[in-house]
Amino acid sequence: MKEPLSSYRIFLEVARQKSMSKAANNLYISQPAISKSIQKLEEHLETTLFLRTPKGLTLTDDGQLLYRQATVAFQALDGVESELKHRNELGMGLLKIGASSTLCKYLLLPYLQDFIAAYPNIKISITCQATHETLKLLEDDQIDIGLVGEPSFSKDLTFQTLKQIQDTFVATQSYLDNLDRLGVKKEDYITSSNLMLLDKKNMTRQHIDAYLERKHIEIKDAIDVSNLDLLIEFSKVGVGIACVIRDFVSHELMKHELVEVPTSLHIPPRNVGLAYKNHRLQNPALEKFISFYNKRKKSDLPV
Repeated sequence: MKEPLSSYRIFLEVARQKSMSKAANNLYISQPAISKSIQKLEEHLETTLFLRTPKGLTLTDDGQLLYRQATVAFQALDGVESELKHRNELGMGLLKIGASSTLCKYLLLPYLQDFIAAYPNIKISITCQATHETLKLLEDDQIDIGLVGEPSFSKDLTFQTLKQIQDTFVATQSYLDNLDRLGVKKEDYITSSNLMLLDKKNMTRQHIDAYLERKHIEIKDAIDVSNLDLLIEFSKVGVGIACVIRDFVSHELMKHELVEVPTSLHIPPRNVGLAYKNHRLQNPALEKFISFYNKRKKSDLPV
């Protein structure tokens, strides 16, 4: 459509009023400007839209066709405008979030519960992927925000720390007792046991592997597990020693279903938080999400 929408709005008003002067008064436009707009529209459409009669302007057959179709089109546009205003007044919108299944379960869901209660009209879409895949979705603008481990390089991402997490080694007490009976020294627990780790694509695994490499510790035949929940369950039934996030096994540690493995290894803590591109803040739903998080953070409420 080469002619601007304003030309069609002018046409509709002239058709309704059957007069260019009346249309000019209603639209607060000069009559010559109205006349010129209609002339340009007729030249663009290569037809005559109005006939001039003693009783005023009347529509030609082509003019009547354009009037019917333009009326329907502008009614649709007006309807969309009203719906958008209504959605904005109600705080409606769509927020696309990415997070690993572990971070989604232990960190995102408790936070979302309060956010949804505050903004029930915002639709939430959650994509559960490994952190490296979530970062790729952010880079490709497929999601608004990601809950991720702090990336080593941020490019154009803004990162806000949500929590510091600590990796630790856990097992059942009976599994450690059996290692003692086999004559395994405590300092050799990690290298002489069935060690269970997340799979090698996982950023947690890469963090642990990098630490072990710096300590010149070689792990042979580690059992790769796809997610943290399975790691916890396998360790609870005595399969071996698992490297997990301490906060996420606090319940098991408190009930003595698992114990922390005594070791001189202390994996450095790391940050997890919210990552997003600044231009995505044009989405009102994301702006509300970030603002809500910041208020929670300032009030020192648990997230």
